[in-house]
Amino acid sequence: MRSDIVPGGTFPDYELPDHTGATRRLSEIQGDDPMILTLARGHYCPKEHQQHLDLAAMQPKLGVAYTRVATIATDERHTLQEFRASVGAHWPFLSDPGRIVQKDLDIQEYTDPANDPMIPHTLVLKPGLVVHSIYNGYWFWGRPSVDDLWRDLRAATSEVRPDWDLSTPGLREAWDAGDVSQFHGWERWSPEQVRRARGRSDADQPG
Repeated sequence: MRSDIVPGGTFPDYELPDHTGATRRLSEIQGDDPMILTLARGHYCPKEHQQHLDLAAMQPKLGVAYTRVATIATDERHTLQEFRASVGAHWPFLSDPGRIVQKDLDIQEYTDPANDPMIPHTLVLKPGLVVHSIYNGYWFWGRPSVDDLWRDLRAATSEVRPDWDLSTPGLREAWDAGDVSQFHGWERWSPEQVRRARGRSDADQPG
């Protein structure tokens, strides 16, 4: 893996076609949420199927936790569609048959010249494509378990969500003053929307 791709570094904002043929940037897929990114061998590898089946089983939890997922593989589009469907995934699968990512990150799996895949990696990224953790999955046990991902995502999310702990000093005072900039979801609302939504609770406040 390229020497600058380490915890605290920024992962490249690759732009690649997804399983529908639409061109997508990783930053657009991520938005302002944590993200799990898998750099996968592709449809032919049973280890990839097992890992992605585990991720697919996590989808309901990832959804309620405001966490995104993306997969990049060297498969062409139609093979990628089969891969995605076969594991029951609902997140974007990005196609890189030109090995752009493999070459840029220096992760050619040279022990498999027939398929010329990437060395599989899984990354947990904080918003802004900031690397939180990296797993080398050449051997299956090098890949993160569900428990590993849960711990990583707990740590990453607690770092990027100011309202992680509502007892943090100053948060309640900001809320009572109508400053919702530190509260996830609320910061996207207009002042008028916030006033309407808070109308009943504000009316209940003393004074």
